[in-house]
Amino acid sequence: MRIQKFSRPGVILLTTVVAIITSMVAANATQTITAPNAAFVSYNLAAGLSSAAITPASNRSVLLMGCCTNGGDLGVGQVSLLHIPSTGMQWVGLESTAPAAITSGFSATATHIVWINNSHTVDIQSASVDTIIIHNGSAGTRAGNLTLVW
Repeated sequence: MRIQKFSRPGVILLTTVVAIITSMVAANATQTITAPNAAFVSYNLAAGLSSAAITPASNRSVLLMGCCTNGGDLGVGQVSLLHIPSTGMQWVGLESTAPAAITSGFSATATHIVWINNSHTVDIQSASVDTIIIHNGSAGTRAGNLTLVW
């Protein structure tokens, strides 16, 4: 039995076709994953004081996760927040325990967003249409942190 060989141009053409098809399949199978941006804010506030104003990223969902880590008043709360510049903020999330509850709202003025300690005295508040603050309404000093991810 005699086996015929392809001509050199035929082999080159076939190799080119296989390479193009392989590239097309690989290009369609590629997934792009981007690392999120994040900001970390630590606080240590005496009774009745608030942090400096914090401006969340605009026109995108921002995950706010806050916690209180001292004073026998531990806790954690979180919300997904949308900051619409010069208009206000909309959010939905979960208050810290004792009792935990869903929190949601929209605000163009200063208002409570989420409790981040168990006794519900330390919270994240909108300070203006474009900023938030951490407020310590307890009788003692409270410390912890707030993480923003967008």
